[in-house]
Amino acid sequence: MPVAGIRPGAPEQPADLVVRNAKVFTNDPRRPGATAVAVRDGLVGAVGDDADVAPLVGPGTRVVDALGRRLVPGLNDAHLHVVRGGLNYVLELRWDGVRTLREALAVLKLQAERTPPGQWVRVVGGWSADQFAERRLPTLAELNAAAPDTPVFVLHLYQSALLNKAALRAAGFTRDTPDPAGGQIVRGHDGEPTGLLIAAPGALLLYSTLAKAPALDEADRLGSTRHFLRELNRFGLTSAIDAAGGFQSFPENYGTVTELARRGELTLRIAYHLFPQTAGQELDDLARWVETVRPGEGDEWLRLNGAGENLTWAAADFENFAEPRPQLGAYEGEFEKAVRLLTEHGWGFRLHATYDETIRRDLAVFEKLAAEGLFPQGNRWLFDHAETVTPDSLDRIAALGGAVSVQNRLSFQGEAFVSRYGAPAAAEAPPLRAMLDRGLTVAAGTDATRVSSYNPWVALHWLVSGRAVSGRRLAAPHNRLGRAEALELYTLGGARLTGEEDVKGRLKVGSYADLAVLDADYFTVPEADIPHIESVLTVVGGRIVHAAQEHEGLAPGLPPVSPSWSPVTRFGGYRATPAPGPAAGVRQAEGVLEAVAASDEQHAWRTARGLAAPGRPRVPLDPCFL
Repeated sequence: MPVAGIRPGAPEQPADLVVRNAKVFTNDPRRPGATAVAVRDGLVGAVGDDADVAPLVGPGTRVVDALGRRLVPGLNDAHLHVVRGGLNYVLELRWDGVRTLREALAVLKLQAERTPPGQWVRVVGGWSADQFAERRLPTLAELNAAAPDTPVFVLHLYQSALLNKAALRAAGFTRDTPDPAGGQIVRGHDGEPTGLLIAAPGALLLYSTLAKAPALDEADRLGSTRHFLRELNRFGLTSAIDAAGGFQSFPENYGTVTELARRGELTLRIAYHLFPQTAGQELDDLARWVETVRPGEGDEWLRLNGAGENLTWAAADFENFAEPRPQLGAYEGEFEKAVRLLTEHGWGFRLHATYDETIRRDLAVFEKLAAEGLFPQGNRWLFDHAETVTPDSLDRIAALGGAVSVQNRLSFQGEAFVSRYGAPAAAEAPPLRAMLDRGLTVAAGTDATRVSSYNPWVALHWLVSGRAVSGRRLAAPHNRLGRAEALELYTLGGARLTGEEDVKGRLKVGSYADLAVLDADYFTVPEADIPHIESVLTVVGGRIVHAAQEHEGLAPGLPPVSPSWSPVTRFGGYRATPAPGPAAGVRQAEGVLEAVAASDEQHAWRTARGLAAPGRPRVPLDPCFL
């Protein structure tokens, strides 16, 4: 049928898909704007005005009217724990986007009631107490009241975990359980664990406790990963670089994405890294891997990109900003052997390095190897995080051919960072402008899912505004990015880290047909509305993988979520937020009303216990205040 002036003809090479009537941001300086994109065989076949692509429409071409919406290249998260996240997605209750603790506890209570015996309720990352109107964590009493019988595990950033009494029993914590190295089991006066676990400063205690919860079987892992990838597509993500991480063993935990790739069921392009899991065995693992696989092996959907984000455990600096910077012991000997092994075999790598003190020590090793000609020699390598990296270290990174991958961890950890290091340090954490001014390759991501949310628009908002989820503006004016500049870090930036900048990150003829049509114009919405943006049409390799609103039904369906009691079946993933546009004052008033409702609830609780006088001003009656 004719579509707004486009009539099917018989072109020699008709397009498979045409998206027209769009405000196209191509990210290509040779043609920065357009209104239509034509796709053939998974690649962009034409970019131009509607009239330019009209001759490519044939009888079998699917034509989608973007209704004047903004169209951008598909987003690419340069640091996302997508493999591990997919294996657990349907088991986790998400507080991402929830605006009040009152609501968070309400959904937790409902999920506890529908969780079968033997299973846990898990809230694992993507939120911070700073996002709640109440500005606090749940208390252990509140968790026990919400779920008296079902184990509940709540992870808060890299700082702590809260367990109710049922979870303490399920995890086997008793008064005789010793504190592990780098962690603390908080105990009451009676010596019994209270349910609070502290990363002091390492998070291994938190993660090892979470690992005691039941896992999915292989069939459900496949379904969980498919639903997680579709959730990422919801926000316009079409690619991600998996940063591996603890409790993600190769090849066992990579089997699920490998099987989906074999079936042609991936809806997100994944470049993955390999992370040695056992301290003291790192060199053995790396030596075995460099003889087994090589970076770049795979295809455009699933490919190895190198090692990291740890090469040796002793060189990792933990990023719990509520604790002092960890003092690392001597690690350079084994670290040098690992880096030498990788560079001699043509492997790139990425390194978790939060603090400049760690970065300087790593660079000294690289400079020693550079004297032998091993740096720079074309292998892609980068530092991740780098919140406190200094100008001198950036110069050294540039000289050695390195890159930097930054994440919006301060969106969620900003208040803790300011409390420890001060506002001036937070204003430059990390120093984005200094990185770009040196011509470094800089890519952006989230570090989801155990701390930050996987929503890329929260990260883009942080790059542009410098604001944490608490609303506090952290970044100095010169350290904030323009919207196009930030979007380039989230598209081309990641493509450069995988050597795919010729085919990914721009909409030009011959590039991958990866794109997203947004529900609001990223370039014109008020700054505060950027985190609320979602995609209404996401295309990967020419396939529509997500469709919403006017395009509902264009994407293929997924099998039902399994198990049926999964939090995703009832609550979904990231909590849908109000559509962009309402005045900031309205949003603020809504938040205040929710906080007041919670305050009223608290006052009623205190009154019932004789801690506040009914019908009188709310003067605290606790003895410690008198």
